Amino acid sequence: MTPVRRLTGTTLVLPNENVDTDQIIPARFLTTTTRAGLGRALFADWRFDASGAVRPEFPLNAPGREAAAILIAGRNFGCGSSREHAVWALVDHGFRVVIAPSFADIFRRNALKNGLLPVAVSEAVHAGLVRAPGATLTVDVEASLVELPDGSTVAFAIEPFARFCLTTGQDELQFLVSQDAAIAAFEAKAPAASPLQEVV
Repeated sequence: MTPVRRLTGTTLVLPNENVDTDQIIPARFLTTTTRAGLGRALFADWRFDASGAVRPEFPLNAPGREAAAILIAGRNFGCGSSREHAVWALVDHGFRVVIAPSFADIFRRNALKNGLLPVAVSEAVHAGLVRAPGATLTVDVEASLVELPDGSTVAFAIEPFARFCLTTGQDELQFLVSQDAAIAAFEAKAPAASPLQEVV
């Protein structure tokens, strides 16, 4: 994963509530375990019509919005099935942060494990961000703060281990592998199991 410590980027506003993972990436695109290229399928049924033509009214298709790194989403974002592809598609498109009043629990966990930061904010803060599409925000992962366009800051909650993984660019498996020497040293010092200990 690419480390995320402090990110400054523009926002894309998609305030729909209860956006499920099938809307984030439709099921027909789940035939691959490769993450690269999934960004093209992000919100596919909203971005394109049945013939594949671009829907100009969809926010992601607006000029200049393709570079947005921060998605302002609605309440309960990422509900529905637990497909990890939804997070992969968001990251592959270029989003590194999603800000919403709330997230589906499984989506939130998948996001943190795949380099996407879900930031839950109050309804009042969210309403202000919805009214300012394309605004520039700074998200400080290490300090757990979002700097708003007016210069004020809003704190957000993130588990210490998730923060560590995001800021170092490691997923859980990479972290475990990085501890190999410490694990080996611990095992070398541990007393050998007696025959009685080995019996369950």
